[in-house]
Amino acid sequence: MPAIELATAIPKSSWQCTLIKNIRERVPNIDQAIISVHCHDDLGMAVANSIAGIINGARQVECAVNGIGERAGNASLEEIIMALYTRQHYFQREIKVNYNEIYRTSRLVSALTGMMVQPNKAIIGKNAFLHESGIHQDGVLKERSTYEIMSPELVGVITSTLVLGKHSGRHAFKERMSELGYELDDDELNHAFMRFKEIADKKKEVTNEDLEALVADQVRAVPERFSLAYLHICSGTSIVPTATVKLTIEDKTYEAASTGDGPVDAACHAVDKITDIYGKMHDYKLNAVSSGKDALGEVISHIEINGKMFNGRGLSTDIIEASVKSYIDAINRYYFQQQRHREDNSQFIYKDV
Repeated sequence: MPAIELATAIPKSSWQCTLIKNIRERVPNIDQAIISVHCHDDLGMAVANSIAGIINGARQVECAVNGIGERAGNASLEEIIMALYTRQHYFQREIKVNYNEIYRTSRLVSALTGMMVQPNKAIIGKNAFLHESGIHQDGVLKERSTYEIMSPELVGVITSTLVLGKHSGRHAFKERMSELGYELDDDELNHAFMRFKEIADKKKEVTNEDLEALVADQVRAVPERFSLAYLHICSGTSIVPTATVKLTIEDKTYEAASTGDGPVDAACHAVDKITDIYGKMHDYKLNAVSSGKDALGEVISHIEINGKMFNGRGLSTDIIEASVKSYIDAINRYYFQQQRHREDNSQFIYKDV
């Protein structure tokens, strides 16, 4: 878990917290140690308690990106960082942080854990820097500091006037990725650009949020043993949902059809038939990456396979396709975990002999 360490201790005259104060007063040679606070958010007070700890002598805060953790979560790293930054005149403490990486780190953690960030989350929520109220909009247009105590650019939220679409080229795509903080090598750029073209063919404008989701999907990807080649759904209010699925496995295509309680359920059953790997869906989350009817859909699923849980992630403007891709992603993760397990066992047996 990340920890924020302060460069200097708070003067003794400002200690007010009984717990920290008692430790500082009663423990011999305490100045030779770093006092750390670790708070959980059961009452929504994790950040406040962490800040109180800092004020009263703690020099280290244990926290988590996006505030993830057990029960209601841990103290939110980004909220503590920006509280210290925006109130430097009060805390008078220096922390060595690359503020521009906050938003991108949040997105990466969300993609890797499958835990979405709520829109109204402080600092890194998608609505954190949006203004809908008329009086808010008027104030921001006249003076941004009226309602914004920090700029979105500071935490890495990038705005751009360059519109990307199906006619955009590699140079514009690479430039935008650099603006977003992604430095891709040639292979990564080629793969990302192909994915971008696939998305651009399906929607008029590809937003920064779409690109971030695309790269996050690429970062967490495992080699594709199974990939979706074709999907056909027949569903409605008065018919039994039916799905026909084709998967590519080592350059060969395999097809199966199945029925289910809905189009996603039917498609997943068809995938099971082809892979002979049967998963049970425990959680399913659909998120619109951007706005509009042609928004890119992001599906995060938690699939149980042979008693173990695997996260799956899928992206598409078609939410059923995104759902099936998410399910296949989880199966791929199971398959490659099994492969690594077999390889590890083989090496152990060989050394033992």
